[in-house]
Amino acid sequence: MANGVDNISDAETPFLGDVVEGSVDYKGNPVTRSKSGGWRSASFIIGVEVAERFAYYGISSNLISYLTGPLGQSVAMAAENVNAWSGTASLLPLLGAFIADSYLGRYRTIMISSLLYILGLSFLTLSTVLPFNNTDCQDTATCSPPKFQIIFFFFSLYLVAIGQGGHKPCVQAFGADQFDAQDPEESKAKSSFFNWWYFGMCGGLLVTLWILNYIQDNLSWGLGFGIPCIVMGLALVVFLLGSFTYRFCQNSDEKNPFLRIGNVFVNAARNWKITASAISAEQEVQGILPREGSEQFKFLNKALVAPDGSQEDGKNCSISEVEEAKAVLRLIPIWTTCLVYAIVFSQSSTLFTKQGATLDRYLGSNFEVPAASLQSFISLSVVVFIPIYDRILVPVARAITRKPSGITMLQRIGTGIFLSILSMVIAAIVEKKRLQTAIEHGLVDMPKATVPMSICWLIPQYLLFGISDVFTMVGLQEFFYDQVPVELKSIGLSLYLSIFGIGSFLSSLLISVTENITGKDGQTSWFSDNLNRAHLDYFYWVLAVLSTIAFTAYIYFSRSYLYNKSSSL
Repeated sequence: MANGVDNISDAETPFLGDVVEGSVDYKGNPVTRSKSGGWRSASFIIGVEVAERFAYYGISSNLISYLTGPLGQSVAMAAENVNAWSGTASLLPLLGAFIADSYLGRYRTIMISSLLYILGLSFLTLSTVLPFNNTDCQDTATCSPPKFQIIFFFFSLYLVAIGQGGHKPCVQAFGADQFDAQDPEESKAKSSFFNWWYFGMCGGLLVTLWILNYIQDNLSWGLGFGIPCIVMGLALVVFLLGSFTYRFCQNSDEKNPFLRIGNVFVNAARNWKITASAISAEQEVQGILPREGSEQFKFLNKALVAPDGSQEDGKNCSISEVEEAKAVLRLIPIWTTCLVYAIVFSQSSTLFTKQGATLDRYLGSNFEVPAASLQSFISLSVVVFIPIYDRILVPVARAITRKPSGITMLQRIGTGIFLSILSMVIAAIVEKKRLQTAIEHGLVDMPKATVPMSICWLIPQYLLFGISDVFTMVGLQEFFYDQVPVELKSIGLSLYLSIFGIGSFLSSLLISVTENITGKDGQTSWFSDNLNRAHLDYFYWVLAVLSTIAFTAYIYFSRSYLYNKSSSL
C-alpha cells in the first residue's frame, strides 16, 4: 500500500528538468514544459490575433472611403483623419503596456481591453445605421450627416483605438512568453513564432480585404462594421479557452523596472561632477571587470556611485541596472531611423487606395474590385513569402552564419527598409504613367471618370511592400521584444508599435504641410480632390528621398549597435 502511494506521488511530481523556471499556471502552480506553453498555447493566441487584425483592418483599411463617402470629407482631410486615428491607435499601446507590466499583468489587460474593443465596435456599427435626419439639408446625396452622428462615429472609432491599445502589445508579448528562451528548441521556436504570428495576422487581413471591403462598398457599412464586432467577441472566447494551457510569468520581487531604469538616469544626473577615477574606484570595489559596451554611454556609469558620495547599500545603482538603462538607450537611434519607414507604410491604406480608385478595377465584365482590397496583395505576398523565409532562407542563412535566426535582427530590418524605398520609386513611376494616361484620354478635368489603365499596374508596388514587411515589420517586433529587460516585454512591443503611431502623425503633418505649400496662390495642390490634376508622384519621390536619408542613418547606427548578451540575434 505504501509502495502504491509512493508511486502515485512520484507520478504526480514533475521532473525537475521539465519545470519551466519563472512561469506558473493560472492557479499559480509551477508549470511543466510538456503540459503547458509552446505551440499548444501559442496557437490559441495566434488565433486571437487573426480575429483582432480582421476586426482592426475591417475598420482601418476602408476608413478613408467611409470618410470621403458617407461623411463627405475631402481627400486631404480624410487622409489626415485616418493618419491621426492610426497614429493614436499605435501610440496607445505604450499606455496599455505600462499598465500591463506595472499593475494588471498581460492576461487581465487583454481581457479588459477586449471588452472595450467590442464595445467600441458595437458603437461604431450603431453610428453607421442611425437614421439620417438632417433638416437643414435639402439633398441627402450631397451633404454630411448630422453633427451628433459624426461625433458619435469618431467617439466610437477612438474607443476602438483604446481597446486596441491594451490588446495589441499584450497579446503578442503573452504569446512569446509561452516559449522558454533558456531551452534551445523553444528558443528557436520563439524566433519562428514572430514569423508565423505575422503570417496569421496577414491571413486575417486577407479575409478582411477580400470579403469585408466588398460588403462595405456594395452592401452595407453597418454590416461591414458589425461583422468585426462579432468576430472580436468570438476571439475573446477562444482566448479564454486556452487559459488552462498558458504560462504566466512570475512577478519579480525586485524594484519596479521603470523605477530601476529611471533611478539610473537620476543618479547619473546628480553625479554629473563625478570624475572618471571615482567611477573606476567604485567599479573596483564592486568587482566589475571591463566588458563590451562599458565605454558606450559612459555618463550612465556615474550612477554606480551613490549621489552623496557614500557607499551605503541601495543608494548607488548596480552594474546590471546600469546595463539595463544602456540597453533601453541603445534602442533610441534604431527607433528614430525607422520613423520614415512608418511614414511610407501609412500610404498603403490612404493614398494608394485613392490612387487605385481612379483606375479600371473590373475583372471580367461584371466584378469590380474594391479599391481598398488592393491592400490584399501586401498580405498575399506576406503569406506566400513567410514560409519561404522561415523554411528555406533562414536554414540556408543559419548554415552560413551559424546564427540561430540566420541573419541578425538589424540586418533583417534594414533589408525591408531598402525594399520599401524601391516600392516608393515604383509607386511614383506608376502614378506618372496614370497621369499621362489621363491626359492622353482628355480626363484631366473629369475626376470621377475611370482612367483606362488596368489596376494591375499597382500590384508590383503592393507586392514589394509586402515582402519588405516580412523583413522589417517582423524584425522590429522580434528586436524590440528581445532587447528590453524581461519585465518590460509589453513595453518593448509597444515601442515597436509607437514607431507606426508617430509615423502616422508625421505622415499627416507632411501631407498637411505639402498641401499648404503646393496649393497656395491658387495653384493645384499635390493632393487635389481631382487626382488627375494632383501630383502624388511628386510626393512619392519625396518619400523615396527621405527614406534613403533615413536608411543611411540606420546603417550607421546599426553597425555600432551592441546586442544584449541573452539575445539570439
